[in-house]
Amino acid sequence: MKRYANHSGDSGVEAYRTTAGSIFVRFRNRPEPYEYRSTGRAGPEKVARMKALAEAGRGLATYISRYAHDDFER
Repeated sequence: MKRYANHSGDSGVEAYRTTAGSIFVRFRNRPEPYEYRSTGRAGPEKVARMKALAEAGRGLATYISRYAHDDFER
């Protein structure tokens, strides 16, 4: 997994990994990553946005909290 840049300095996201159709997000104090799939509950728009935020290193935890909190697959 790639370490999340955390430009804001207070993110709950620690690391992430992307594949063609998903993003895996590991939060601080959680040993296992959450998977968000474009073909699953999150859908392609949310996954694309999460990937962009992950690469930018800012806003991912807030976005997940507001728009994709319960959309993880596992």
